[in-house]
Amino acid sequence: MKMLHNVLEFFKNLPAKNCSECGQQMDEQHECYGNKCDKCMGISEL
Repeated sequence: MKMLHNVLEFFKNLPAKNCSECGQQMDEQHECYGNKCDKCMGISEL
């Protein structure tokens, strides 16, 4: 159980990620491999 707790703490403490194109802070993708925000990738909200 301690190992799981350590992994969860690691992900909780990751710094905010910024878009590599415009520099805007990306809110919900701290743990993913993407490096561009939705706007720069041309994704619009419905």
